[in-house]
Amino acid sequence: MTLNQLVLRSMRKNAKNYYLYVFALIFSVTLYYSFVTLQYNPAITKEIGNGMTATVLKAASYLLLFIVIFFVLYANKLFMNRRSKEIGLYQLVGMPKGLVTRLIAIENIILWLGAIILGVFMGFITSRIFVMILLKIIEKDAFVELSFSLEALLRTVIVFLLLLMVVILQTAMRIRRVSLLSLITTTVVADEKVKKFNAFQMILGFIGLVFIGYGYYLSTTLLDLLDDPTLTPDKMLIQLLLILTLTIGGTYFVFRFSVALILNIVRKSKKGLMSVADVLSLSTIMHRMKSSAMSLTTITILSATTLGILTLAYISYYSADAMAQDSVSYDYVMYEDTGFDLIGEFDKEGIQYTRHDLDLLAVQADVRPLLLKEFAQKKDVSTLLTVQVVSQKDIQNKLPNLQLKEDEGYIVGYDSLSAENIRLESQKPIQFITSTGTDELFITEVTEESLVPNYHNYNFITVIVSDSYFQKLLHDPLNENQKIVGMELQEMDQLKKAEEVFEANKVSVEIPYPSGLATKTVSVESQETYRLDILNSLGLTIFISGFLGLAFLIATGSILYFKQMSEADEEKGAYTILRKMGFTTNEIMKGIRRKQLFNFGFPLLIGLSHSYFAVKAGWIFFGTELVAPLLITMSIYIILYSIFAILSAGYYRKVVENAF
Repeated sequence: MTLNQLVLRSMRKNAKNYYLYVFALIFSVTLYYSFVTLQYNPAITKEIGNGMTATVLKAASYLLLFIVIFFVLYANKLFMNRRSKEIGLYQLVGMPKGLVTRLIAIENIILWLGAIILGVFMGFITSRIFVMILLKIIEKDAFVELSFSLEALLRTVIVFLLLLMVVILQTAMRIRRVSLLSLITTTVVADEKVKKFNAFQMILGFIGLVFIGYGYYLSTTLLDLLDDPTLTPDKMLIQLLLILTLTIGGTYFVFRFSVALILNIVRKSKKGLMSVADVLSLSTIMHRMKSSAMSLTTITILSATTLGILTLAYISYYSADAMAQDSVSYDYVMYEDTGFDLIGEFDKEGIQYTRHDLDLLAVQADVRPLLLKEFAQKKDVSTLLTVQVVSQKDIQNKLPNLQLKEDEGYIVGYDSLSAENIRLESQKPIQFITSTGTDELFITEVTEESLVPNYHNYNFITVIVSDSYFQKLLHDPLNENQKIVGMELQEMDQLKKAEEVFEANKVSVEIPYPSGLATKTVSVESQETYRLDILNSLGLTIFISGFLGLAFLIATGSILYFKQMSEADEEKGAYTILRKMGFTTNEIMKGIRRKQLFNFGFPLLIGLSHSYFAVKAGWIFFGTELVAPLLITMSIYIILYSIFAILSAGYYRKVVENAF
């Protein structure tokens, strides 16, 4: 029999094993080619630009390459483990190691070339879908054609041919270094059995839980650390590295010691009366935990990091509308000094709107009396701030039920970012600085609503006061007045036309800061334009984060699935014995389902916990909404892992059914 005939026969015999490996290869090539080809798509070049966009996409492609290498090499390792007995038998019948290496190398070359061709074809088809998703995120209307890129093809082929060489070299080294006996017994060697837990292992298990808890605590203090006047970049870096070290180290200790320790306590509590389900779940997990701890830790940390980045990106996207509403509280805002009559242009085009005239005052105020007790005691907290003041009359259209007395005020625009820096509470006074001294005003309510353009408040707060009190502040020479006009469209179907008029006539104007020491450029503002600017600036980041995040989640979920398939094959002999003893498939599957619940559920639970605290530490810098984006991304994460868990349980059922 020639080598070529042996290769073809071997591939036919291993068809049931190849589909797993081929899936990993095709999936990796498809992802990589479809992402790389985005850099050369004419629709992206036209709508977004080809300067910084190409650079960002190229940098992201290196991150994707890391995911691909991690995924393919791990899949190859599992694949070779499943074929180790076959490789040992080749040597047992007299084939030299060099010939066995050539046999496996030829099989790999055939598989990889086929996977590259099919993966590039699928990537060519799916790349159009990804371009459409990206343009949808930034709300650009453009026709997207199927675009073939020779540069992307060459990069993909070169990357995967180099990776093929690494795989062949990895396989050759394994065949040459490993003994014949170890190759034959690879799939039947049991993991080290944990017979006894000593005091040191118990301490390490407890330390793992403490490390994670303390890491979580430090993450909640990051924002408070920003208020420290002695904070330096090195100090912040040390804090971040400490959190990462505690979290990663704690996670490993939990998988390596804590889990086995807890399960051993559960096992002892049964006093030897363990059911088949207990044996197939508790005992199996304990005996495999030493070899699985590092891989589970790696998957958990990488998944948590990916999920955290994905959540933060989605927070920015989800919050775009709210951020635009907070910054430009009317559909259009024009300033008195611009000399731009947008109203006249709207009248000329027949655009229906409602006009709101506002007087804004920049007033110096001492907010210390409003601070929470623990913040008021901090000497390093700056409490003399410039706040924006507006009269109740001018805001009546948005707060029709608001009634204020002469000495009362109502605060709006106190968002989550402001709350993290300075904690205010209502039913306390605020002190305005006037030309005659200070004047105290009682604050009845502090809310997050942003109802007034934040021209004078530096994204802090706006104080609504009674009309008579506003007139008193208006005539104070220390306070600067700015007149603005807000316009709200009566029919939102006229928005597109209104935007065209706005873009054709908008101007900018230099407006002095209240201090008079500097100026700022203020455009006649459009809420819709502001929202689209947010999407344009963040759209590519959101898309890349989502693409890489989902790719990583699918890769880690697949790796767990592949690992469970290998374990199922290794345990087939035990299932055969149980079936011969009279146990049914459903009785055996009861214990296996418990094991799958742990193998997928426990890393899932820890990953969700890690990502939650990571996101909670800095989400306010990315948007205004936390709960909804967090729940949506975590739901996607849970659904994906649940799919892999179900597939894994299905494979186990087939193994158990065929074990009799």
